[in-house]
Amino acid sequence: MSIENVKIVELKAENWYDCCVLEVSAEQKEYIEPNAISIAQSKFESTLKPYAIYAEEKVVGFLMYNSVQAELDGYWIYRIMVDKEFQGKGIGKAATTLMISEMAKLPNAKKIVVGYHPENLGAHNLYMSLGFIDNGDRFGKEMAVIKNINE
Repeated sequence: MSIENVKIVELKAENWYDCCVLEVSAEQKEYIEPNAISIAQSKFESTLKPYAIYAEEKVVGFLMYNSVQAELDGYWIYRIMVDKEFQGKGIGKAATTLMISEMAKLPNAKKIVVGYHPENLGAHNLYMSLGFIDNGDRFGKEMAVIKNINE
């Protein structure tokens, strides 16, 4: 599987169910809501933008971000997950890079923020590798890291 063939596609009738049946590994389940919950949330919070992650024309993951600025004056990544069968191949990093490119087009985009549980090492390694910085911001049990968007 080549990461050059990774793309993100807005959630629609043709791909929403494929996202619902994806699963993270057992040790990751405590850190992320099921995709069905996130998809339902996006139907009630119109600023959330859900996407399917494709690799070589197959749905392998899900992501969602908020299209309005929120805490820390940034646009927030709400979800990013890759199915357990496709993890460790660079798909999550490729998809997150594509998502950041989309988010950078939002009005006055200067910061992208993501929150995750400090013990979620997979998320930690992903965000650090993409240039997110921990400034010590905490929201409940989650730490929030920030990526500044260069203009």
